[in-house]
Amino acid sequence: MNNQKILIIVPAYNEQGNVGSTVKELLSLPLSIKVLVVDDGSIDGTAQEAKRAGAMVISLPFNLGIGGAVQTGFKFALAHDFTIALQVDGDGQHDVTYIEKLIEPILTNDADVVIGSRFLNPYLGYRSSFIRQMGIQFFAHLISYLIHCKITDSTSGFRAFNKRAIEIFAQNYPQDYPEPEAIVLAQRLGLRIVEVSVQMRQRLIGHSSIRYLATLYYMIKVTFAILLDMLKRNKTSMDKIR
Repeated sequence: MNNQKILIIVPAYNEQGNVGSTVKELLSLPLSIKVLVVDDGSIDGTAQEAKRAGAMVISLPFNLGIGGAVQTGFKFALAHDFTIALQVDGDGQHDVTYIEKLIEPILTNDADVVIGSRFLNPYLGYRSSFIRQMGIQFFAHLISYLIHCKITDSTSGFRAFNKRAIEIFAQNYPQDYPEPEAIVLAQRLGLRIVEVSVQMRQRLIGHSSIRYLATLYYMIKVTFAILLDMLKRNKTSMDKIR
């Protein structure tokens, strides 16, 4: 791992009270890493807290959503020649002790994208509201069907990416809340996707911004976005044949 240049991308929107401890926990790992907090137009002290904790910080002028924030991180990783990038939430829910486990399939060249799954043995204790669980399971089944590969946690934002994935996602990454769409995009572009089991923790302060999973609206919105992208791709393929 000594020859790898590793960047942790932490998208953060109004995470004052959480992001500082997340950065400190990341920097305490026995790994040679850099931490980049992408402050997504926060109106609290997120950026200042992240800087005090030792992170590099990019402050976006307004809220782009998690897709725009994460893509900003990919662009930074590409510009500064990082070989591995990881996405870690700023709210403290991701247990960073699993980062080495996330990186391992990349180091052994078994994957381009690694997803930390809450629903693989032996860690099956993750709990959330019934409606949110329904949304998570819906997307897991939809994505698995579309890419012909079993995915158990398509909404997980705890992920690792190799150099090839960094290059692709720096140029083309879904916006809004992109996790399910990014899996379909990765598969379409020939990236190898692997899941590893991880545990999640409860956030300490504030409320999750991922409330879309609790609404039928978001499920419909993302489903149509994925299907529309696939239809466009099929039409492009047919046009090339003609």
